[in-house]
Amino acid sequence: MTDTHEPQAPDYRIDGFEAATERIEEDFFSVTLADDMLVPLAEHHSDDGRDTYLLFYDQAAIWDVPGTAEYVALHLTRDVEQRTFDFEYERAATVPLAQNWLIRRGCPPEATALSRNHGPRPADALTSRLEDLLRTNPDGRYEVIDHHTDSPGSFDFGTQVRTLVHDSHPDSAHAPYRLFLEETARDFRSYTVREGAFTSAEAADDWAMDRSTPLPLAPAPEATVVHRAQAARTRSPLAGTAGIAVPPVPVATPRPVSPSVPRSHRGAR
Repeated sequence: MTDTHEPQAPDYRIDGFEAATERIEEDFFSVTLADDMLVPLAEHHSDDGRDTYLLFYDQAAIWDVPGTAEYVALHLTRDVEQRTFDFEYERAATVPLAQNWLIRRGCPPEATALSRNHGPRPADALTSRLEDLLRTNPDGRYEVIDHHTDSPGSFDFGTQVRTLVHDSHPDSAHAPYRLFLEETARDFRSYTVREGAFTSAEAADDWAMDRSTPLPLAPAPEATVVHRAQAARTRSPLAGTAGIAVPPVPVATPRPVSPSVPRSHRGAR
């Protein structure tokens, strides 16, 4: 089993290539400066050598701005004739959102399946179905509005991730703002995902800040959702018995601050 404290080095496959512009080189250096803290979870390299898709767990996110997303998706593109490369990346709050970002940029869905399988597992079928919806995002129905990751880094508390989306599906018109709440158990063996339905983004924010009432659950999705990447359900390398990617730190207070959602970033030309 791979030691998550010493993750495998990212395989960018850019030996013999140069950044297409000086700005791209600077941006790539900035993004990968602390890549020894990135735990590779999935990767795919196209047969023609032009594209590389990478999914990481960022061990350093816990020490970043409160609420920072812990997953990083990276897409490298190469001009094999000119021997140059460009890239874009995205921070994502959850694995399915990171996988969807890669899929939308041409990565085969099955290639986003996680290669590490000792993280927490979905606690029930509903969790798996909701993750499938986020991963496939059928007809582009979900638009991410905001997200917040609360990862205390302590075995006294589990992690919690809130992702607020706008759902354009006609069946959701009465309450189009959906809050996907992911909660990981304290022992990091399992996690649940639940979908709350709200009439406005403000109502969802108010509930998240107050939490005095149960999450107003949306109707459960039908079990006919296509499982395009079933193996991808195993999540981050956090685990109670197999070594953890983020060493516990003495931070146990929930952080209500909700930063704005970072957009996709592309190497400047």
